[in-house]
Amino acid sequence: MILLDGKSLSKKIRLHLHSQVKKIISLKKRKPHLVAILVGNNPASKTYVTSKQKACNEIGFDSTIIHLDENISQDELIKKILKINLDSNIDGLIVQLPLPNHIDEFLITKSISDKKDVDGFHPVNLGKMMLGAPSFLPATPFGIIKLIEEYEIDTVGKNCLVIGRSNIVGRPISILMSRNAKFANATVTVAHSRTKDIKNLTLNADIIIIALGKENFLKADMVKEGVVIIDVGINRIKSKEHKSGWRLVGDVDFNSVKQKASFITPVPGGVGPMTIVSLLQNTFLAYKQKINKI
Repeated sequence: MILLDGKSLSKKIRLHLHSQVKKIISLKKRKPHLVAILVGNNPASKTYVTSKQKACNEIGFDSTIIHLDENISQDELIKKILKINLDSNIDGLIVQLPLPNHIDEFLITKSISDKKDVDGFHPVNLGKMMLGAPSFLPATPFGIIKLIEEYEIDTVGKNCLVIGRSNIVGRPISILMSRNAKFANATVTVAHSRTKDIKNLTLNADIIIIALGKENFLKADMVKEGVVIIDVGINRIKSKEHKSGWRLVGDVDFNSVKQKASFITPVPGGVGPMTIVSLLQNTFLAYKQKINKI
């Protein structure tokens, strides 16, 4: 069993980005700039946004968090987004999800300029991804592909089962894994919480990418020997052994499944760090595209 170490790979990519930023600064050019909009006081969202800002600071990006009241109107939020779209000193813009119920997430996502959509959720970027054209890829699927490439996992003709159908992970990774590419050339099946006899699918899968949001869902008796497991799940469970009173586990029963797996991601330390570094890569790409046009 080989551990797919997203923490070490993300560190490697960050070091490369940091060296690129140092070169930019030496040429007297401005730094790449990422802006994150946080609406309300969701604790998890606060944590995610803060970790993204910390990552930006570590590699030399400028970063700004705009914290807005949870009662802000949809129109006011869109006005702020449109203003940022026009700011030539801002390269990437993310609006942290979820948003309050009175705000239409799709409308907000669509309001972000596709040239600054470093989360990769804008319909234009998703459409380009579908067509295999250059685009900003959704950060988590982008990170998964990078892990597969780094560990040179054979995907050609393999049966890849994606469990979960969200627009953030499941659907985009199912498209990416079915491309005609060296490390993404699989036969893909998408399953979800309503799928019947899911065990029949998991037992036949060579690669399983799971983003279901159910702790320890995938058990050892559900997978075959040599399977590749990529666990996107992040679930908090109570733990007396941790000061916080909880610990993170994935959607995979790691300790049992690892006995059968050829490759497996840990939780934490697998896909999570790759998501953040992929966001940084998208921001740097947006910056380069803008600078090259000046």
